[in-house]
Amino acid sequence: MRVPFHLSRYVVYPLQERAFHRPTFPYLAELDKSQWLSRADLEQLQLEKLRVLLKVAHDHCPWHRQRMQAANLNPNDVNDLSALRRLPSMDKAQAAANREQLVWQDVPGGAFQYNTGGSSGQPLIFHFGRSRQASDAAGRIRARRWWGAEVGEPEVYIWGAPVELNKTDWVKTVRDRLLNQLVLNAFAMSPERMDHYLDALESFQPRSIYGYSSSVSLLAAHARSCGRRLRLPRLKVVCTTGEPLYEHQRTLLTEVFGVAVANEFGSRDIGFTAHETPHGQMLLMSESIILEVLDANGVPVAPGEMGEAVMTGLCSEAQPFIRYRTGDMVRMSTEPDKDGRGLHVIAEVLGRQTDFLVRSDGTIMHALAGIYVLRAVDGVGEFKLIQHDKQNLEVQVVANNRWQTDMTQAIEAGLQKRLGQDVHILVKLLDTIPPEASGKHRYVVSHVKLNGDLANAASHPQPETH
Repeated sequence: MRVPFHLSRYVVYPLQERAFHRPTFPYLAELDKSQWLSRADLEQLQLEKLRVLLKVAHDHCPWHRQRMQAANLNPNDVNDLSALRRLPSMDKAQAAANREQLVWQDVPGGAFQYNTGGSSGQPLIFHFGRSRQASDAAGRIRARRWWGAEVGEPEVYIWGAPVELNKTDWVKTVRDRLLNQLVLNAFAMSPERMDHYLDALESFQPRSIYGYSSSVSLLAAHARSCGRRLRLPRLKVVCTTGEPLYEHQRTLLTEVFGVAVANEFGSRDIGFTAHETPHGQMLLMSESIILEVLDANGVPVAPGEMGEAVMTGLCSEAQPFIRYRTGDMVRMSTEPDKDGRGLHVIAEVLGRQTDFLVRSDGTIMHALAGIYVLRAVDGVGEFKLIQHDKQNLEVQVVANNRWQTDMTQAIEAGLQKRLGQDVHILVKLLDTIPPEASGKHRYVVSHVKLNGDLANAASHPQPETH
């Protein structure tokens, strides 16, 4: 069942947002205008919003107030974005330990408890408000418009976070259909179920597809293995999120679905952060987020250099995230948006530090160093690398019909060449590889903690040779 576009876009969706007191469409109208501001005017808008956020944090969040007092920072005296650096950064552990001192319980519209997915190894319970919800929704709607897809047009979600799965009752099903949304469960992607997903895609004829990079790629790989040529003439874009998108995944998705792929960058605690344009540029949600890129000592890196993303959520009044260390490694572009927007441009996102592999000698390597080894083995259908420590790497493999017994030795030799001859490689052949608790299928999981010099080295990974 599909609802007429105009009914979904101009009646159902606005009524839902008003019923939940989310100012999504007023904020969307602001975003459609503000994206065309000059960079200087956009940063002036950031400054105005920053003053409001600091005032909220000072008046309603004791932990932030103590930090401001210690730094001798008065919100009313902030006249430049650089003044924000007078405050020390905050991390996930501090947000968890001081939650009661961070939440503005009486924030207009209410404060709602949520939690991060825990893929970084540090789950966090936090609160968000209606303003943050509106920012996320309006930001995604604007980003879809860059690709010719409008809210209310059919969209397929390949999703599986527990909060969604707990609400799959008839009310949610009816709501999704009224909004022209079809949700396919990323928690249960067996071959048989994926056959049904492919049928559902062709029946639903979406304008866009949205899901975890690995889950959408898994579905695309299944379609290719079955020789299935999808007929999706209305499809404009495949949007990936939740984890790094590797180039081999982008190529696969483009070939199978027949459209370009747009990667999204964000997190549950900070929210929707950036989205790719048809020119291949990742544009920051500059009206809602101030992004600093810092080295291991907390000093801003030079333009174009890699560093840790430290973010201030300008719509995080319910629980202000101010100079929040995300653990994501990014590099800003020195080029402007090719369409003339003033939004900041992110050149590269490498994902969390735990997405790196660490050699036995301590050298940090991008996850692709291990992925390339597995990709070169023809008999590997699916894989997952789990680095327990610098001397022990577990390799989970789902073999395809080209698997041969000597391929185990090829995997061991290839990974030892990258990680060190003294590293023990344990190859496990499995029927299926279970997803993470969040529903994501991660290629690389590292339990090697990065700190100090290692964290600094992660800001400047060595280029991969192949």
